[in-house]
Amino acid sequence: MELPASLRQGVERLLENVPLAVLKQAAKTLSDRYRAELRDGRLHMAEDLAVKAYLATRLPATYAAIRASLDALSDAKPGFQPRSLLDVGAGPGTVLWATTDQWPDLEQAVLLEASAAVRKVGETLAGDAIAARTRWLAGDATIDLADIEPADLVTCAYVLDEIIPASLPKLIGRLWQLTGDTLLIVEPGTPAGWQRILAVRRQLIEAGAHVLAPCPHHAPCPLAPPDWCHFSRRVARSRLHRLAKDADVPWEDEKFIYVAASRERPTSHQARVLAPPKSGSGKVLLKLCQDDGTAAERLFTKRDGADFKLARRLDWGDRLASE
Repeated sequence: MELPASLRQGVERLLENVPLAVLKQAAKTLSDRYRAELRDGRLHMAEDLAVKAYLATRLPATYAAIRASLDALSDAKPGFQPRSLLDVGAGPGTVLWATTDQWPDLEQAVLLEASAAVRKVGETLAGDAIAARTRWLAGDATIDLADIEPADLVTCAYVLDEIIPASLPKLIGRLWQLTGDTLLIVEPGTPAGWQRILAVRRQLIEAGAHVLAPCPHHAPCPLAPPDWCHFSRRVARSRLHRLAKDADVPWEDEKFIYVAASRERPTSHQARVLAPPKSGSGKVLLKLCQDDGTAAERLFTKRDGADFKLARRLDWGDRLASE
């Protein structure tokens, strides 16, 4: 997966005068903070250089994860056509770009972001490239949501790992109050990210929400540590991306986990592929999260006919269509 052309070009313009050595050091600092999942009260992208390091090394991956999560949301709710978006902890507008790519008819968007440096970059990138009426707000996700209007689609991506655990229930409760139709939360695909998503999922179900994806059920998650639920997207690395990370491989795999919840009950519950399929001659083995609340491996062979043809086309994170 690659960034939209206009976004990629905007990023290249912003980075063209940044010395490589400076960018590499900023990228390392930013990467260390993400990996450590620090909750020290500091924003990951508080400074201009950190924002530019994010654009060079993290934006493609977070965009891919968010775009894949929106794909899954749309697949689970085919008729959903949001007219308004509220993105909390918006960064440089990653969700905005992914949402307008998924739903070009989006009419308006409100983006809440605490860092002035990030907001400035986000506004510059969006410029005339985003058709939706876009309003950027300064604010802390945990305390500044009181006067915000609800939206059809509410999102919060790669934000919960920056917030102290004690503040999360109140934040999720407020996000759900602001959700006119559907809420999407995306987190890094780490065991800790999965645990945060599980807590969000439990709270939303208790509040009456209907889980759209990735789970095909409302039962407790059937996976247990050291296993954990997550998905992956392969991301193309630009030349600058490779240089900034001292990487030789022209791609990387971004692991992520998400939950999409709606005020409307989904029309169907289809099993989801929880791991890369294992294929052999005339067979494919899928690890599935099933609508009865269990997880199990299922073998498809040529004797299964159309079901086998379908199964061998599926990838990690896809839904298994009803038989």
